[in-house]
Amino acid sequence: MLKGQAQLQALWARVERACAEGCRVDQVERELFAGLLKLGRTLLGAFVAQAGDGDEGERVKQGVRTLQRSEERRPRRYVSIFGELTIERYVYAVREGQRAEYLPLDARLGLPADDFSYVLVDWQQRMCLKDSFAEAVESFGDLLGVAPSVRAAEHGNRHLAEHAEAFRVAQGPPDAAEEGEIMVLTADGKGVPMRRPIEERARRGPRRGKGEKANKKQMAYVAAVCSIAPFERTADDVVDEVLRRERAADRPRPQHKRVWAEMTRVDQGAACTGKERLFAEAAIDLHERDHERKKTVVCLMDGEAGLWAAQREWVPHAIGVLDLLHVLERLWSVAHCIHRETSPEAEAFVTRQLRLLLEGKVGYVIGGLKRLIDQHGLAGQRRNTVRATVTYFQNNRQQMRYDEYLAAGYPIGSGVAEGACRHLVKDRMERTGMRWTVHGAQSLLHLRAIYLNGDWSAYIESHIQNEQATLYTQLAA
Repeated sequence: MLKGQAQLQALWARVERACAEGCRVDQVERELFAGLLKLGRTLLGAFVAQAGDGDEGERVKQGVRTLQRSEERRPRRYVSIFGELTIERYVYAVREGQRAEYLPLDARLGLPADDFSYVLVDWQQRMCLKDSFAEAVESFGDLLGVAPSVRAAEHGNRHLAEHAEAFRVAQGPPDAAEEGEIMVLTADGKGVPMRRPIEERARRGPRRGKGEKANKKQMAYVAAVCSIAPFERTADDVVDEVLRRERAADRPRPQHKRVWAEMTRVDQGAACTGKERLFAEAAIDLHERDHERKKTVVCLMDGEAGLWAAQREWVPHAIGVLDLLHVLERLWSVAHCIHRETSPEAEAFVTRQLRLLLEGKVGYVIGGLKRLIDQHGLAGQRRNTVRATVTYFQNNRQQMRYDEYLAAGYPIGSGVAEGACRHLVKDRMERTGMRWTVHGAQSLLHLRAIYLNGDWSAYIESHIQNEQATLYTQLAA
């Protein structure tokens, strides 16, 4: 402890000297932080030293087996947020030179499976969830002076995610008294750039073949489940909100929103698609939160046929609603085929068509869009845009009963789970130069979902407890 006291006194002396020299506060702040890291390393080392060296005698009984103490203390590397320590301790094995089966000091201190402390992993992985692994490692090293390599950070991310699915299952439903009357499920897909197999990357020449893309993408499917109170509106209310940005002041807030993402993976030798896994988990989540089916379930998605097919299979009792924001995008694309962009005429066209859709006149809108092609002599890309919109509305007509939805107070736009795909997938996984394996991508998606759901601290503690139970079950034997 004398070393720690000397370091503390040196820090205090530096403060007094800085006052006399008139130093800027930020300069002193940086010096103090560096000094406190050194002091923390000293104090942590003192704590480890006081825990002993794990010597429990020359032999110990483990069940029916007798283990022998190592002839010398074995070093163990431990990288903390304060710096690196070397922990010298005795270990026990059947014979000298064999794998250690009993590590008393490791169990006493609760050391992790690898070299990096749980606190360091917690802090650094928070950064990895938001920035690339290389950027996170660099930033962490700049702040603390210690950092695992990029490869170690990637491995740590996958290791940390191993308990993610079990954690999600064990969470259980929210308090029923805090739930709204309507359960909302929304789902979408986003492509993740994948790393090509090595045999595909080993090219004879430096150039790609004609029509060959730089990378392949695999869909990550994202779902969000929440509850919300009914909110009755008129067609005019919605037009004012989505076109004139007049957000309703009394709009109810979603309750207990949970997001997660799934990619197609091989499970027990068989491929299980991301959509199947996603909707199976959504069905379980909805059942746990409303096992008596007293609440209305609204499924809010875009027009992807595969998603609606999965919904009908796994959540057949849900009321399907085509996300109005996707409908609005289609109307604007048609408006720009016949009117100049940003013109009053384009806005008037969209306003009229949107109001008709909100009043339940989908057939009338479809017929009007068909007539536009001949009325304006549309050809080429503009003709294709209008025809694609007509097909889109025809295919999704059953999910466009907006007059009924508004009267019932159902949500009709993805503001209920706004940006789940962008926040969870695109913002982190589609940056320049990024390529993923399925395992690496799924691990990061699991952890980002946990973080966005506000469960990070609880998950870290759960991970630590699971790993400690796995590592040191012999201690309790």
